[in-house]
Amino acid sequence: MNRACLLAIIASFLPGPATAQGWSPQKNVEIVVPNVPGGTNDKLARSVERTFVSGKLLGSTLSVVHKAGAGGQIAYAYIAQHAGDPHYLAIGTPSLLTAQITGASKLSYTDLTPVASVFNDYIVLAVNAASAVKSGKDLVARMRAEPQAVTLGFSSQLGNHHHIAAGLFMKGIGAGVRELKPVIFKGSAEALTALLGGHIELVSTGAGNAAPHLATGKLRVVGVSSGQRLPGAMAGVPTWKEQGVDLVYGSWRMIVAPGNLAPAQIAYWENALRRAVDAPEWKAELERNFWTDYFVTDAVLRKNLDKEYADTRAVLVELGLAKQ
Repeated sequence: MNRACLLAIIASFLPGPATAQGWSPQKNVEIVVPNVPGGTNDKLARSVERTFVSGKLLGSTLSVVHKAGAGGQIAYAYIAQHAGDPHYLAIGTPSLLTAQITGASKLSYTDLTPVASVFNDYIVLAVNAASAVKSGKDLVARMRAEPQAVTLGFSSQLGNHHHIAAGLFMKGIGAGVRELKPVIFKGSAEALTALLGGHIELVSTGAGNAAPHLATGKLRVVGVSSGQRLPGAMAGVPTWKEQGVDLVYGSWRMIVAPGNLAPAQIAYWENALRRAVDAPEWKAELERNFWTDYFVTDAVLRKNLDKEYADTRAVLVELGLAKQ
C-alpha cells in the first residue's frame, strides 16, 4: 500500500469538524437572523457562531446576517430562495407558523428544512419600575378592569409568540383576548427602550431580554410563563402558575435550512449542532440568557411542529387573527 493511500485511510478515522459522510461546507456559511440586532434571535445566532468557532466544529467560516422586516418573513423568504444549498441557515421561531396562519406570508414551515430545535425561551410580562403595577396580582386586576387602557409592546408582528403569550395570559385570567392593545416594534430591544422611556406600559418579551434591566432596577417583571422559576436574576419572579394563572408557554428556537437538502447535508448540520449544544460554552450561554435546553431533531421535531401548528392556529382563531 502506498504512503498516500495509507495516510488517507488513517485520516478517515481521525476526529475533526462535525462531518456527515459525503458532504461538508465548501464556502462561507450564513446564519440569518430575522430581526434587528439585540434580541433573542441575534443572541442565539452569535452563540452558535461562538460555539462553532471555539469548538472548531466547522471546516469553513460562518457569518451572521440580519434580514429584518415583515415579522421575520424577509429572512425566511431569503432562505427559501436558496433551496438545495446547505450553506444558508436561519434562526427559526414560531413566526414560521403564525405568519402563514395570519395570512402574513404564503411560506410554510414545510417549505424549509427544520434541522434542530435548541431551546425554549419563556416569556415574561414586565412594566417600568415606576409603574403602579407592583405584582402579577396587580396586573391581573388592571387587565380585567381596563385592558384597552394598557399599551402592550412586543416584537415583531401581530400573532407571534409574544402576542400569543399575552393572549394566553388574558385567557388564563378570564379576560377577553381581543381586548389587548398591542404596539409592534422591530425588535425586543426597541420595545424595552419604549417601556423604559414611559412610552408604553407593558412588554411581552423573552426572559433573557428583560434580565439586564431587571438587574439594574429599571423594570419590574411581574410573571414568567415557565413551569418553574428561572434561575439567577429571575429567581425572585414568580411563575404565572404560582399566581393562580393557568399559563405555561415556551417559545422555541430552532435552526432551519433551505428546502430540498440531501440527507447527508441535513445529517451534517444535525451532528454539528448536537456537538455544539454539548459544549460547555453552550451550557454557559443557556444559563446566561435564561434559555431552557430543548434539543430535538428529525422526525420528532417535525411531529412537534405539526402539533404546534394546530395548537397555534387555535389560539390565533381566539385572537381573531387566523386568516385560513
